[in-house]
Amino acid sequence: MQKTALDAVLAALVAGTVTFMLTPITARVAVRVRAVDQPRDRGLSDRPTPLLGGIAIFAGVAVAMLLWLLGGSHQWTVILWGALIITIVGAVDDMVDLHPVIKLAGQVGAVLPPVLGGVRVDNFTLPFVHRVDLGGGGEILTIVGLVAIINVVNLSDGIDGLAAGVCAISAIALSIIAFDLDKGSAAVLAAITAGAAIGFLGHNFHPASIFMGDCGSNLLGYLLGVVSVQGSLKTNALVAVVIPLIVLAVPFLDTTFVVLKRMKYGRPVYVADANHFHHRFSRIGFSQRRTVLYLYAWTACLAGLALAVRFVPYSDNHGHLHAGWTAVMVALGLLVLLASAYLVYVLEILKFRRFVRTRDAGSTDDEVDAEVQRSLETGEFEALSGR
Repeated sequence: MQKTALDAVLAALVAGTVTFMLTPITARVAVRVRAVDQPRDRGLSDRPTPLLGGIAIFAGVAVAMLLWLLGGSHQWTVILWGALIITIVGAVDDMVDLHPVIKLAGQVGAVLPPVLGGVRVDNFTLPFVHRVDLGGGGEILTIVGLVAIINVVNLSDGIDGLAAGVCAISAIALSIIAFDLDKGSAAVLAAITAGAAIGFLGHNFHPASIFMGDCGSNLLGYLLGVVSVQGSLKTNALVAVVIPLIVLAVPFLDTTFVVLKRMKYGRPVYVADANHFHHRFSRIGFSQRRTVLYLYAWTACLAGLALAVRFVPYSDNHGHLHAGWTAVMVALGLLVLLASAYLVYVLEILKFRRFVRTRDAGSTDDEVDAEVQRSLETGEFEALSGR
């Protein structure tokens, strides 16, 4: 039976309600099994906080999937099995800190059931390139893509409410797009993901009473990856491959920035540090709430651009552009680019430059610029006061 927007809303409400109700119970269990995150130098938490919030998220997702999706294609059953596996792998990691190789093997093991069950991309369509047939490499590339999204979300989860909020915004956008592409079941799964993330956010927004842990961030990354495949990539839409990249651009940019920074200084890419966007915003004086709200806004801008790419009639789908609507898309793209530049440049560089001038009164412009450059490259600089 074709899923409707009402199905998506109801499924999201059920997932959110179940997640919200079970999260405090999960927190108590986490304390009992000593799955508690302790304050650390690279972290922004100032007190011990229970982990394993992803278990409550999984419960909300599972209940909603059982009610709305599991009566249909067998694919949804293997998707749920994969969700269970990735949650278990993450929960074990939260408790015993798995070696990165073992964790990666667990992530691959989690995505294998859905990929082997048909959740894969065999071909896709690119703007100006049109149809691209992956042949026998579709399964391998899908596994790589899903594991990449899992780790992108996992690496970006480092401050109260960030991963849950960003994933909720992304999932809502993907749900709307999936409905437009006549992928109703995928749209419902996206709505379920958003609902569960929002339900958890009720306990995870600053000051958080619980963290989702690796079991939660891995699960949300897995679900967003599956939704991207089922709801967008497995279509002949000309912009199908572009939309998930735009929607998930913030965590992708964050991860890319951090990985390149680690490689530049010869550090292992899997060893955590304090160079993520949220760390850098914190070091220039932003509170946790202000930081996540700015990153929510950035994500929402990009999600809005992805929706515009799908819904604004700038092309006739045969390579012919409509001048007026194309101008609208260019304007929207420039607005999002300016918003991104504002966050990355103005907040990160200009405000810190003012801080250095205030701190080191009498410094020349060249001395200020040199200090800013050194600090931004190493990530080692003092925080602004809370004024």
